[in-house]
Amino acid sequence: MTPPVVVLIGPPGAGKSTVGALLAERLGVGYRDTDADIVATAGRPIAEIFIDEGEPYFRELERTAVRDALESHPGVLSLGGGAILDDGTRTLLTGLPVIFLDVQLADAVKRVGLDAPRPLLAVNPRKQWRELMEHRRPLYTAAARAVIGTGERTPEQVAEAILDALELRPAAGRTPQAAHREEQA
Repeated sequence: MTPPVVVLIGPPGAGKSTVGALLAERLGVGYRDTDADIVATAGRPIAEIFIDEGEPYFRELERTAVRDALESHPGVLSLGGGAILDDGTRTLLTGLPVIFLDVQLADAVKRVGLDAPRPLLAVNPRKQWRELMEHRRPLYTAAARAVIGTGERTPEQVAEAILDALELRPAAGRTPQAAHREEQA
């Protein structure tokens, strides 16, 4: 069992998926997103899971997806914005190379808009986002080895800041294809 080389946490709109895929490419490792894992397992979008089954059911799916990914994925891993709420998940993140991608509301709105199908932001999204961050920011910060602000930065600049913060450099001659073959072995 090899832990992830980088674990990205942060709120909606922080750029976890975009930056995560870019980091994985630069490091020559695989990329995985636990929200995508949940959608694949459930066979339906997260918003539908929230509506049909409720948040507690979704959080249980999320706990399982995060645990499985942390145990089996040696590449770059992005966690859903609310994964940090679970005590067990925070315990599992202890000692791992966790990066909190911090974003301000104005930047999050530019990136994803707040009319996207995000169940926790359905009513008065700006107010909900602020309240969500008041509660989550201390959890993100406590779990992270480094906090990287994403405002006014391109995804490439954010990826470079993460590489610097974790003192990571791509291995010479390591390609994404080689990393994939290693993961499959």
